[in-house]
Amino acid sequence: MLNILFMGTPDFAKESLEAVYNAGHNIIGVVTNVDKPKGRGMKMMASPVKEFATEKNIPVYQPEKVKKNTEFIEQVKTLNPDVICVVAYGKILPKEILDIPRLGCINVHGSLLPKYRGAAPIQWAVLNGDKTTGITTMYMGEGMDTGDMILKQEVEI
Repeated sequence: MLNILFMGTPDFAKESLEAVYNAGHNIIGVVTNVDKPKGRGMKMMASPVKEFATEKNIPVYQPEKVKKNTEFIEQVKTLNPDVICVVAYGKILPKEILDIPRLGCINVHGSLLPKYRGAAPIQWAVLNGDKTTGITTMYMGEGMDTGDMILKQEVEI
């Protein structure tokens, strides 16, 4: 059984977190963005990933930043994950974090890379009138969506 640190924020990421959880892996923690005010009343709202983790009693970490955040980097080292799974987290991970897990960091990206690197890949595929899109799973490198690809799955829009 793998010890997995999961990093993600929106509904898209929650689906992956749920799949990892249902596969029976040991999720040692979830890292997500800080709660933000939403709606007309600007009520503080947790991310879908945080809501799922809280429901399943998985520890949640919400650092304001990850780069040059020695306290958070040390916290990740203490958790000693075998792998870090990243899905739509919204922050670029520094090399100090990428080097922690023995099996590396794996990213699930919502497009057929390299076409839509970065944010909002699904939205860009729709806006550009693409007939297909997909998911790319890859090892993470220091750049934006630049690691070696593990697998791709194409789907029709």
